[in-house]
Amino acid sequence: MFKRLMMTLSFETKVLKVNPKSIFFSESAHIDGSLPTITDPETERNLLEAAKIIRETDNTVGFPTETVYGLGGSSLNDQSVLNIYKAKNRPSDNPLISHVSSIDQLNRKIYGQIQVSDVLQNIPQVYRNLTEKLWPGPLTILLPVPQSSTLSKYTTADQPTFAVRIPSNPVARALIALSDVPIAAPSANQSTRPSPTLASHVYHDLKGRIPLILDGGACTVGVESTVVDGLVTPPLLLRPGGFTWEQIRAMGGEDWSNCKVENKKTIKAGEKVRTPGMKYRHYSPQAKVVLFTPKGGKMNLSQRLDDVKKTIEEQIRDVRNFAVLSTLLFPSNMINYPNGIYRSLGHTNTEIQTNLFACLREVDEMENVDIIFVEGIDDEGEGLAVMNRLRKAASNNIILF
Repeated sequence: MFKRLMMTLSFETKVLKVNPKSIFFSESAHIDGSLPTITDPETERNLLEAAKIIRETDNTVGFPTETVYGLGGSSLNDQSVLNIYKAKNRPSDNPLISHVSSIDQLNRKIYGQIQVSDVLQNIPQVYRNLTEKLWPGPLTILLPVPQSSTLSKYTTADQPTFAVRIPSNPVARALIALSDVPIAAPSANQSTRPSPTLASHVYHDLKGRIPLILDGGACTVGVESTVVDGLVTPPLLLRPGGFTWEQIRAMGGEDWSNCKVENKKTIKAGEKVRTPGMKYRHYSPQAKVVLFTPKGGKMNLSQRLDDVKKTIEEQIRDVRNFAVLSTLLFPSNMINYPNGIYRSLGHTNTEIQTNLFACLREVDEMENVDIIFVEGIDDEGEGLAVMNRLRKAASNNIILF
């Protein structure tokens, strides 16, 4: 049955250029829903074509956000959401984030409230400091599903809460505003693969499965949004992402000073999860990933690097090619073999976060790369999101150094 469903997703996938710098929003647009001004005719034409697909059909569109490229369909349309799951080969009990262009759109389209006495009435007080400072941006909050909700049950995975955010990327905001539909959008990749940060990544994974990809250039953040749950006490950071745990605690006010980090390592069979990225294998290249994680201690750097080198040499004896992705400590001359590929993820946590998925994809798509060795970083600041993705990519192949 599933194979027959997959066969219905057959398209000549178009890639259309859009220029984010030609899209302008007023300062209050994310509150009142005013439409953008678009100065480039090609960008406006391509955005309108994508918005029509979202608004008037059951099909999906690949589009850039500040975090990663998303695969979008109407959050209100069962068939659109099912087509997201089918295009990605994504488990249907993995909930989706609804992206809105404004709080006005959230009120009208999800809560069914055309006129409200207070535009913020559906944003619980616990979130107000965060949304005021961090929306638009890579912050996702959990809200109760309204009693007369218009959301597809496939968007929420039939749960009592739904996840929502207002992206800051001008292309994403304009697409949602012009379609005037909340857009359910996971990352635009085949399920379990590293998330896409370029339109070419989306095309590689989803060519023939979706009709259209908007190419708005490289994503700036490089990992998915931070997901928080303020409906529980103490509040929880469910998924680290574009905003750090430290930023959430600092900007959330007193309610968030005791914010905890969800630390479940495994999810039981049949257990429901409240946000994407918690239950299934994620972010994994086809090649085996081995993650070196720093353990601290008194061992000097040269000894630690010598141990890493010996470990790599033991594991590459029977491989065709291998790659080493370094961050802060691994030197480029540490491993010198003709079948070895060396890449630097960056020299700051922000650079590492931005480059992570693109580098994983680059070396994984090279010919006959069997193992990717990655140097991990400390779990501070952006490191929490980076190591969250790398631990999932490496599964159990984690070595302390």
